[in-house]
Amino acid sequence: MALGVEYNPDNVGLGQKLKMVSWPLLLILCIIAGVGFCMLYSAGNGNWEPWASRQLARFIFGAAILLLIAVTDIRIWLRYSYFIYFLSLALLIAVELKGVIGMGAQRWIDLKFVQLQPSEIMKIAIVLALARYFHGVTLSELKTIRRLLTPVLLVAIPVGLVLRQPDLGTAVMLGFTAVVVFFLAGVQLWKFLIAGLTGLAFLPLAWSFLHEYQKRRVVTFLDPESDPLGAGYHIIQSKIALGSGGVFGKGLLAGTQSHLSFLPEKQTDFIFTMFAEEFGLIGSLTLLVLYTLLIGYGFFISYRVGHQFGRLVCAGIMSVLFFYVFINMAMVMGLVPVVGVPLPLISYGGTSMLSLMIGFGLLMSANVHRNVQINRHGDFID
Repeated sequence: MALGVEYNPDNVGLGQKLKMVSWPLLLILCIIAGVGFCMLYSAGNGNWEPWASRQLARFIFGAAILLLIAVTDIRIWLRYSYFIYFLSLALLIAVELKGVIGMGAQRWIDLKFVQLQPSEIMKIAIVLALARYFHGVTLSELKTIRRLLTPVLLVAIPVGLVLRQPDLGTAVMLGFTAVVVFFLAGVQLWKFLIAGLTGLAFLPLAWSFLHEYQKRRVVTFLDPESDPLGAGYHIIQSKIALGSGGVFGKGLLAGTQSHLSFLPEKQTDFIFTMFAEEFGLIGSLTLLVLYTLLIGYGFFISYRVGHQFGRLVCAGIMSVLFFYVFINMAMVMGLVPVVGVPLPLISYGGTSMLSLMIGFGLLMSANVHRNVQINRHGDFID
């Protein structure tokens, strides 16, 4: 469906709604995911097992979920926003009680057939909940502090639970995404300034609550060479791999740092480093352009949606994607401390892939149903 064509989705069937899906956006998703399959194939030393084949299956399943969500009326998702949020919150609490510990952190729930990471799902759920809340609030009401207490709690509780896992990277992403949604909803700038200054004042206290390995990561970020064989090893090897790729890269399966096992976590957090080593500066810039197109397209859809809920959902989902990309790439280049944030659609990970595809499904649903009428209480208007 051409972007300039107007329509009323209440008057069309399933086939017509599928035609209204943003297929160019889905094509960009497929291209980026294809890069991911290629790199996981390389990470497996020229073998589809154990990562590439599983990631492909997850993407196909996720694409089916995306299309199902896209053709579902956006007002359905508005109606169940709080339910989805509290279900995700319950899963975070379940992690606290019976979570699986891996790599020193308690972040997963073992469902026997799959390990679920609820903090990834919460990235989408918190966008839905905040969009639902701000949809029912006027700009004049946002001027009162009382009206902001509920959304602040909606953010603070899951952030606190995620910090306890501990997962500083995801907690930071949840906070940054919430800030974007608050800003776009119309919260006044002076309130952000006060919140920021208060946060700076509490930094010394926050430092005391960090785990020792998190403190080492910050110190290593400031001076990686202080412990080149310990805490600084990962980022030093990452920088060596990035630089060794040069302009055109060494070629697929030819990266020495990754294939000689110098590069850690090459299938997850440091997969961009392996990509840069094998495809060089040209390949890295091409991937960055693809992400820019994807994010720009998503924000353009947000601009065109005619209701507050859909606009905030689209902008929130794109903010999640932006922070994923920015933090991961900045991390492997040594611009921010190392945190466990995957590169979206490329890094190996089931829950991360599924949550992103759900997010894009919601974005496409908002686009397909951009002309529906929704009152402040979320009721349907025929």
